[in-house]
Amino acid sequence: MAPPDPRPDPTRASWTDLAGDARGTTYDGRWEELAARGEAVHGEADLCAALLGPDRRATVLDGGCGTGRVAIELARRGHRTVGLDRDRDLLARARAKAPDLRWVEADLLATGDHLAPGTVDLAVLAGNVLVFVDPGTEADVLGAMAATLAPGGLLVAGFQVRPGGYGPAGLDRDAAAAGLALRDRWATWDRDPWVAGGDYQVSVHARA
Repeated sequence: MAPPDPRPDPTRASWTDLAGDARGTTYDGRWEELAARGEAVHGEADLCAALLGPDRRATVLDGGCGTGRVAIELARRGHRTVGLDRDRDLLARARAKAPDLRWVEADLLATGDHLAPGTVDLAVLAGNVLVFVDPGTEADVLGAMAATLAPGGLLVAGFQVRPGGYGPAGLDRDAAAAGLALRDRWATWDRDPWVAGGDYQVSVHARA
């Protein structure tokens, strides 16, 4: 099964407002508890690795990387990973766990200031990142991420879908404006079939 998302119930409040000052410790602790119970905790990395293929050493951008869980796991599997997040405290925890990886403190909108165009094979927005960006910036965030992708590069985004909120239709519209085409959509990181009206979606968009 796909790993549960241990973040708070997503709303349009900021991640900092919802999680408070102990957010890094709390977030890591929740995943550690899940792992201790024997639950799968690397569904996002599993999917990204499968999309990239078994024999490829790719460059991966983890946008809104938080404490680095996905980026670190993909690096462990041999990929070159870059974690980007504007939350200094979360990045400090990521750096402490994996000091040899590249961690960038920046807003997603400033991704292009830190990664050259066309240098990323796969960009991932996991953990409800698109739910927590500032309202109205989704298209700009996707555009910034898409600009880093090499030809054929993939953008993978997973988030909860709420009535009246940002959803697959908006994602497809904004991705198309950024030069990306929908390749696949599932209901979980384990690639369970997507059914219209579902409350969680994982989409893969590709650059031409």
